[in-house]
Amino acid sequence: MTPPDPAQCVLLADIGGTNARFALADTGADHPFLAESTREYRVAEFPSLADTARHYLEQTGAKVRNGVFAVAGRVDGDEARITNHPWVIQVPRLRSMLGLEGVRLINDFTAQALAVSLLTPADVAQVGSARWMPFDLARKSTYAVIGPGTGLGAGGLLVRDGKRIALDAEGGHVSFPPGNPEEIEILQRLSRQFGRVSNERLICGPGLVNIHRALSEMAGQDPGPLQPADVTARAAEGDALCLHTLDVFFAVFGAIAGDLVLTLGAWDGVFLCGGLVPRLLPQLQRSGFRQRFENKGRFSPTMGTIPVLANLHPQSGLLGAAAAAAEAFGNAGGTLPTPAHA
Repeated sequence: MTPPDPAQCVLLADIGGTNARFALADTGADHPFLAESTREYRVAEFPSLADTARHYLEQTGAKVRNGVFAVAGRVDGDEARITNHPWVIQVPRLRSMLGLEGVRLINDFTAQALAVSLLTPADVAQVGSARWMPFDLARKSTYAVIGPGTGLGAGGLLVRDGKRIALDAEGGHVSFPPGNPEEIEILQRLSRQFGRVSNERLICGPGLVNIHRALSEMAGQDPGPLQPADVTARAAEGDALCLHTLDVFFAVFGAIAGDLVLTLGAWDGVFLCGGLVPRLLPQLQRSGFRQRFENKGRFSPTMGTIPVLANLHPQSGLLGAAAAAAEAFGNAGGTLPTPAHA
């Protein structure tokens, strides 16, 4: 790949608690995200974001003047802290260490929300029977975005007067609301361990382990040390307790996603993203996710009409960062590209 002109080339990053993904955007192109430029690194192998970015630039030979960094943590002005990793990210330091003229720091779910506007039907899988009306910048709409990975992210996208507005939020840290006696007992056990229990304590990779351990204790068993991949692998082999762990995981995920739709008024749809969604898509589609998503009392009929889409784009965080790059550093007066619908 030949990198674009440095005046139009923007460094992109999507930084999670486990992995750091980098790519380039060409703000002069109709579709700015340059997928072939993507590289992925483990954050534990680098002391800082700037060091990781410098490594990427040395590997690719790319010359850039600006950068957009999507990070899994709250952005406070020119600084952000990764929620599930000790990196502290500061815009002045990034500018200095990387020689950049402009830096935009955004929450990772701001990027995921912006990516919604660029997804094509080929990038999504439907969960339930309610059908999605592809994105239209001319139509007033509101979408919810939620997804489990190392943690649980949540946000939204508003379309108003032809403009995209991504909502910064930390909905993964809302208190967990149990929906049945079994979930109440899981909450009680997790509360003894963690004190306050947020949605993220259950709906993320480590959350699978938390649910499994609680269910094991309720069954009088000691599961020993496990990783999230152990739970999903044993479920694939037919282990009853691990299968039940996935059942609980998707039921709670559905209830939380439905709550987010009600909170935002996201009647146009909810997008499920994050690393676990593509890997567990068959189980998700067979699970009780949709039943708990719709089970909202007097609003249940309305919830039955809300489309739920699993985002299968392999790099949607970088896709959204590219949209932000086009908005911040493009030549079109702050407009974003529109998707090419399949």
